[in-house]
Amino acid sequence: MGNNITVDTFGNNCFRMKGKETVSSDNTKAKTVTGGETATEVTASGDTAEELELSNITLRFGATGWESQKALLEAAGYADTPYKVEYFTFQGGNLTLEAMAANQIDLTGTSEIPPLFASLAENGGNFKIILINNSNTQNQELIIPAGSDITGITDLKRKKVGYIKSTTAHYFLYKMLEAASLSWEDIESIPITTADGVTALIGGELDAFASYGNSINSAKANGAATLETAENILSGNFPYEATPQALADEYKRAAIADYMARMELSNQWSAEHVEEWAQISADPSGLTYEENLEILKRGYEQRNTHILPISKEAIISEQSIADAFYSIGLIETEIDVSTLYDYSLSEDYEAALEKLNKKDK
Repeated sequence: MGNNITVDTFGNNCFRMKGKETVSSDNTKAKTVTGGETATEVTASGDTAEELELSNITLRFGATGWESQKALLEAAGYADTPYKVEYFTFQGGNLTLEAMAANQIDLTGTSEIPPLFASLAENGGNFKIILINNSNTQNQELIIPAGSDITGITDLKRKKVGYIKSTTAHYFLYKMLEAASLSWEDIESIPITTADGVTALIGGELDAFASYGNSINSAKANGAATLETAENILSGNFPYEATPQALADEYKRAAIADYMARMELSNQWSAEHVEEWAQISADPSGLTYEENLEILKRGYEQRNTHILPISKEAIISEQSIADAFYSIGLIETEIDVSTLYDYSLSEDYEAALEKLNKKDK
């Protein structure tokens, strides 16, 4: 196609990226963009009046790590949206919200952490939390190297403990220390990246490492062991955020509600087709099929993934994190997290979900 696309991944500094488009036999258009991010546009033709009404709408979705939402919708059979969906891939929820601050995307999903920092921007981050993706809390752990004589959290006093700053790992490490009557100052805390943290732990430069995701799998493959998991600390809430501009547009708002309903039904499909989803998602996750299948099964044993309307419990969970980060000076301003939430899409989402369910029957 050759069109230039502007994506502001840092909220202020724009750069131009040129993409090319390919069209498959099922009329799906894929656009590969160079310059640090990727974008894929999925176009589906509909033949009802309502579908034609949304045919000119393009929903810009900010994906983290890889386009898992797109892959899941396709696998579950819900990618035939009556509007276009354009996917941009970023390497962290903080970056998706920076793009949202510049109104470069309409919709994204993050952990509970990025919205706290994004809300402190001059424009309040240009987002509202609209729904909650509640999932399992697997692979969120405090790990120790092979041969370590550390047996409990109290043994970490005056030890070198790595963690991923301003993330769930930062939060659950703080809560683990608190539960053991230790303060943040009782350890030698070392902010580090996931990759460098694994290397440092295996190399003996860290006594413990608080991390998540593939870094946990990688460290354990090299002999690391679990000291404590965050299973009973983290809520498993992963907020979905949208821009106020998108929510104010009735057509784009309808597209968001429909898209989220499709994601919910796709989540249900993945729980019922674990082996198939493990095969699809293994390589993009950097795992073998066997590794991915084990992780997915363990996660589903804990809890299935569901997209839920905003609840008081979700806000309380977010407030707990904000208060913890304020207490250790990571956030300089107290945040009333209830101001970050917008309940108004809940009814639209539930109506869209009911409609899709009836269509399936």
